[in-house]
Amino acid sequence: MSSADGVSCAGVIRSDECRWTDLLADQYVVADRDRLVLDQRSGWARRWLVTWRVSGGQVVCPVQDMGGFPLTGCEPVRAFSWRTTQRHRPGLAFLVSTGRHHGFESIAEQRLLLVMDFAADVVDVLSQPLRLRFLCTGGSAEHVPDFLVVARETDREVVWLVDVRPVGRVGEGDRVRFAASAEAALVCGWRYVVVCGWRPQVWASVEALSAQRRELTDPLGIAEELLAAVADGPAPLAQVVTAARYPALGRAHLLHLLWRRRLGTDLARPLGDRALVWAGRAGGCSL
Repeated sequence: MSSADGVSCAGVIRSDECRWTDLLADQYVVADRDRLVLDQRSGWARRWLVTWRVSGGQVVCPVQDMGGFPLTGCEPVRAFSWRTTQRHRPGLAFLVSTGRHHGFESIAEQRLLLVMDFAADVVDVLSQPLRLRFLCTGGSAEHVPDFLVVARETDREVVWLVDVRPVGRVGEGDRVRFAASAEAALVCGWRYVVVCGWRPQVWASVEALSAQRRELTDPLGIAEELLAAVADGPAPLAQVVTAARYPALGRAHLLHLLWRRRLGTDLARPLGDRALVWAGRAGGCSL
């Protein structure tokens, strides 16, 4: 089966129109047995509490009200720390989407930020956004999700509450905390997801495209030459690059156009000279 532009649809992950959730490996599903551990008797959404950090102070509200809480001015509820003996790797990642740096606590979280910067149409990101205090059969418990992400989707904005945990590292306690986060997100109309990994080739390809994700000036009109090279249909990456008057510049601009989705490629295949490149269908961003 082929699409209108000649790109085979079976097994193809079109970089120019995929959503960030299309790039996830097998998605984590909250099990009913984990929900049953939660105390969700009548009025639970008033008893479960959320703590925000605003201008250095703490603000507490019931879970039922957290969807209407203004995110402007919110800060991470948990400080990021660096020490020589720690086993995880925290840091700051710059997102083109927001024009700011955002904290992460592991390489897996850093990768999530980069993928969302590429494919989520991000409006804003808050790391370690809130502290959820919930009730379960063992008493009270707490959880700090990894990210709160506001993203555009078609003609509206959606809010994602996100946890990151690699496959094989989800423990019993994690499952209960994830179930509580999913229920809290559902109450206020947010979406919840646990990111456990990415489909094959996706991360390597997105990382390669990110090398040219910042703004590029184009006084020589290289971008138009590259777009003209695929006007009649998909072509190998190397062929598109050599269509530019200056191929060395052409390669940099091609990666930039792929990041901006003005060009497309298959994220399920290695990004090399033989990778097919085509005109983007998702509209993309202007230079």
